[in-house]
Amino acid sequence: MTEAGPYKEARYWHQVEEGVLQCDLCPHHCRLREGQRGACFVRMVQNGRLVTTTYGRNSGLAIDPIEKKPLYHFLPGSGSLSFGTAGCNLRCRYCQNWTLSKSRETETCYVRALPVEIAQAAVRENCRSVSFTYNDPVVFFEYAVDTAIECHRRGIRTVAVTAGFICDEPRREFFRHMDAANIDFKSINPDFYRRLCGGDVAVVMDTLRYVKKETSTWLEVTNLIIPGENDSEDEIRALAEWVYRELGADTPLHFTAFYPAYQMTDHPPTPPQTLHYARRLAREIGLRYVYTGNIRDPEGSTTYCPSCGRELIIRSGFSMLARHVGPDGRCEYCGAVCAGVFD
Repeated sequence: MTEAGPYKEARYWHQVEEGVLQCDLCPHHCRLREGQRGACFVRMVQNGRLVTTTYGRNSGLAIDPIEKKPLYHFLPGSGSLSFGTAGCNLRCRYCQNWTLSKSRETETCYVRALPVEIAQAAVRENCRSVSFTYNDPVVFFEYAVDTAIECHRRGIRTVAVTAGFICDEPRREFFRHMDAANIDFKSINPDFYRRLCGGDVAVVMDTLRYVKKETSTWLEVTNLIIPGENDSEDEIRALAEWVYRELGADTPLHFTAFYPAYQMTDHPPTPPQTLHYARRLAREIGLRYVYTGNIRDPEGSTTYCPSCGRELIIRSGFSMLARHVGPDGRCEYCGAVCAGVFD
C-alpha cells in the first residue's frame, strides 16, 4: 500500500465522480468528499484518496486468555496478544466497548506498533495467537490483515472478534488470513439490527455461512441477550435453530449477559435464568456446545463430551481448571472427537 499524507491508503474504494469517493469495505458504501469520514469514523478522504487513520496505531496491547474472546474450542488455556484501535461500522446503542468503538484515533490510539512489531511481541511473550478485538477489526482491515501475515510467518495464529458486517470481496480476503473467529450474531430479527445497530442481519448471516462453509477458519458465535429486546423464547429458539441448520451442531454458541451501557442504561442486566434457559433450549434443538457468559455459571462454562457426557474442559471465569481432551480433540474417557482446534 502507498502512503497518502500521514495516513496509509485504504483498500476497497473507488471514485464515483469528480471529488467523490465510495468506500467498498462494508455495506454502508459511504460516499465521501475531501476531508469527510465514513460511518466508522476512521476511514476518510485525504488528498483525493481513501485512507485508514488507525494503521500502525492501537489502543494498547494486552495478553488475554483466549477464553475471553470468547473462544472455548480454539487453543484452550492459551494466551492471545490482543489489541484494538478506534471506530466501528455499526452503531449499537448498547455497545459494551463504546469508549473505543465510538471514538476517533486521536482519542484512543496512543500506541504505535507496526504489524511486524506486534508479531514479534507475540513470539517474545509466548502467545500462541494474536487477536483483533475490543473494536471491530473490519474497520482496521489493512492493519489486521498485514499483522496476520506477519504472524503466520512466525507460526502465530490469528483471531478476529467481529460483527461480520463486511462486503463480499474484502470478506474473502479478511478471513483468508484468520485462523479463528468469534462472530457476534446480535439477533435473528432484522428490525433489531436496523433499530439498535444500524445494520442488516442478512449481511451477518452471509458472513456466518461463508466462514463456516467456505473457509478453514474455526468459528464460534456469540449472542448478547438484552432484556425486552431479543430475549423472548421465540427469538432465542429461532436463532438457535438457524445456527443448528446453517452452521451445524458442532458450532459453539455463547449466550452472554447484557449490562447497562452507552445509550441503553435504562435496561436491566440480563437475569442469569434467562441465559440458563437459552442454553437449555439450544441444547434441546441439537447444538452440542452451548455456553453462558458474563455470569458465573460453572455448568454453562464447561465443555462436555458429546458422546459420553463427561467433562472435557472445566473453566472458572476465563481460566481453564482441567482439560481431558487431547491435542487431536479426542475425549480422554471414550475417544470421541470434540470439535475444535486443540493444538
